[in-house]
Amino acid sequence: MQERINSMRLFQKKFAWAILYGLLLVSFTLYAALDTFVITRVCSVLPTDETLETATEQSNVLQLTESVFVTENSYSDTNISITITEYREYDTTIYVADVCVSSAEYLQTAFAQNSFGQNITEKTSVIAESNNAILAINGDYYGSQRTGYVLKNGVLFRESASEDQEDLVIWPDGSFEIITEGDISVSQLLENGAIQVLSFGPALVMNGSVSVSESEEVGKAKASNPRTAIGIVDDLHYLLVVSDGRTDESEGLTLYQLAEFMQSLGADIVYNLDGGGSSTMYFNGEVINNPTTNGNSIKERSVSDIVYIGY
Repeated sequence: MQERINSMRLFQKKFAWAILYGLLLVSFTLYAALDTFVITRVCSVLPTDETLETATEQSNVLQLTESVFVTENSYSDTNISITITEYREYDTTIYVADVCVSSAEYLQTAFAQNSFGQNITEKTSVIAESNNAILAINGDYYGSQRTGYVLKNGVLFRESASEDQEDLVIWPDGSFEIITEGDISVSQLLENGAIQVLSFGPALVMNGSVSVSESEEVGKAKASNPRTAIGIVDDLHYLLVVSDGRTDESEGLTLYQLAEFMQSLGADIVYNLDGGGSSTMYFNGEVINNPTTNGNSIKERSVSDIVYIGY
């Protein structure tokens, strides 16, 4: 009898440890998921100088009040010219912003909540409005990755490399270059004068030629998707492009289709940005495309950063 009692106690003890181990394992898994996708960690908040901001705003007003022309699909002043054209290709609606600027300083990036960190997101339109953007598209969603260069507006925020990652570098003269993170450090890029590094990809067009195959895709993305891309035609002449997708009205594009389309517009270098539910184009205070994650509802997805044109 005593032997049976001892056996039962031993079994209960082992069972209790198994339950405890299981609870610990579940708790750790849950925390890891929350840490990756939910818990917000602010690593740095971009500094602001109210006096400088006020002076800049006053300067911009002086610049802009001289000659600003705005229509439903265009904007122009002494430094920035934007024309929005809607195309219908591959059973998909595509929005193209043709942009010419007098200086690369008007091609900028911005963080959600003006902060760099983990799981910090806002809608593209909200970030755009916070930065007085005239035109904006979603960026590379740096927050979805733990590695990959983050260099925005000449400031380095993350230097951990993803060896085979293809990045777009924007230089002070506004020119584009495609690099691979394993080939050069971001600190070297910064030292060489890089202003922006966008880390998503892949490059779609190089030297005027399509650089992706017909079957190439981003990770496990569907073949036809809403897409966002940025391209350069020539000096200070850019194309910011967003396509709809996943709806009855718009099928969406493959990377190859997007590359061919932008090549046909004369783009010399084209770089793919975060797509799917993130794909959003904002112009003159309005979202002009139809962003969707699942096709059932038209609404913006919150993202970690944008690319924009503005002062």
